Amino acid sequence: MKRFFGMSFALVMVVVGLMALAGAFYWAAAGLGWGFNALSISLGFNPPGTVSPSAIHYGVSLANVLTLMMVVLMISGSLLTVAERKWSALLQNRTGANRIKVFGNPLGGIPYLAADALKMLTKERIDPARATHLLFELAPMMAFAPVFCLFAIVPVGPTVDLGAFFEGARGAGQGVALQVARMDAGLLYLFALASLQVYGTSLAGWASNNKLALLGGVRASSQMIAYEVSLGLALVGTMMAYRSLQLDQMVVAQGQGVLGFVPAWGLLLQPVGFLIYFTSGFAETKRAPFDLPEGESEIVGYFLEYSGMKFGMMFLAEFLEITVFAGVITAVFLGGWHPLPIAGFTEWLRASLSPPLFAAVCGGVFLAKMVVMMWLQLTIRWLLPRFRYDQIQQLCWKILLPAALINIFVTGAAILLDPSLHLLAALGLVTIVVVAVLVGATGKAPAAAAAHGPAHAHGGGH
Repeated sequence: MKRFFGMSFALVMVVVGLMALAGAFYWAAAGLGWGFNALSISLGFNPPGTVSPSAIHYGVSLANVLTLMMVVLMISGSLLTVAERKWSALLQNRTGANRIKVFGNPLGGIPYLAADALKMLTKERIDPARATHLLFELAPMMAFAPVFCLFAIVPVGPTVDLGAFFEGARGAGQGVALQVARMDAGLLYLFALASLQVYGTSLAGWASNNKLALLGGVRASSQMIAYEVSLGLALVGTMMAYRSLQLDQMVVAQGQGVLGFVPAWGLLLQPVGFLIYFTSGFAETKRAPFDLPEGESEIVGYFLEYSGMKFGMMFLAEFLEITVFAGVITAVFLGGWHPLPIAGFTEWLRASLSPPLFAAVCGGVFLAKMVVMMWLQLTIRWLLPRFRYDQIQQLCWKILLPAALINIFVTGAAILLDPSLHLLAALGLVTIVVVAVLVGATGKAPAAAAAHGPAHAHGGGH
């Protein structure tokens, strides 16, 4: 009981800390936006006492790049390298990541971040003599850059009027949101950049001029191309339900009520789409049980010939994918920044709190949901054994792809019959119940085998 309360208190403090972090991000975005407006006036681009929407937009965007891309994305990806070591150690009843100490304290394994960075920056650079050098150097950037840019469309927090932070901005109609880029393409941008990552893995395997690296590159390209199809189709149902491609509009739409007080979260409207997207996205990250492109036991890996920081870029890109994947799932399926699955609760919270505090709570909730999804990915990675490669392809082409197509047809029919989404929500609720019953019925451990006979019971032999 003492441990339960201790862990509960720790989780509450983590959520509170994330809310404080989100609040700091909002103040940074508002401050930089208002600062850019003052700078434009001092430089003579705008008359005194006016508000420049473009200057505010540039300031807010720059702040979001620094906070969301460089802090949330990059630091989360870096911390996941330590979190995976610690979590795998807990699952395997080991201590884990405790050899490097600062004044005798391992500090939870955090010093390993500095050790990894120092090792990768100072490690001897070895390039294969027969490699295609231009493509060999380009591959790590092609693997890293698309994943880094994907987080730009993730809406971490709602839009708040700039006048809530600065009196002089009242009535200007300028908003502050924790989202780097709002674009009409939305999910199409996600598909386009995600598909570019396959070039990094393919080029790495081919340009290395190594048979085992080439085998890993071929495995990676075929696996990623296959699961991109089911991943894209899994999100078609959400596009149809919310009638938008923009992630921030999808989050706003998930606050409306269906079936009474139940909100229209993506998990309720598209439970099949959620399962397909989660599985396909997991395969896209090339992590166990889908880690055939980098099978250590077979000495196969598309980055086999890479060392130093080039290997570090590919290694870090894998953990950035976990962060981006968690952010997209939170925005599309888990209600985004809406704190509770209760219709109208977010609006009540907006009316009860000051705008900056409301924004901080919503942003912290979004980050907390992301942390839960990252933890779930680490747990699955260390619980399930590696699939065979034919099983990976069969799962995609014979199960996920047909299920995604059926889900699209059923979603379209339900929306045509009832545009209010009540029918689609009812179908989703039934699907969740059926899946829960099936998992509960098939997930039980087998009963212990009975003894062969009395001889075994009394210690006798055959």
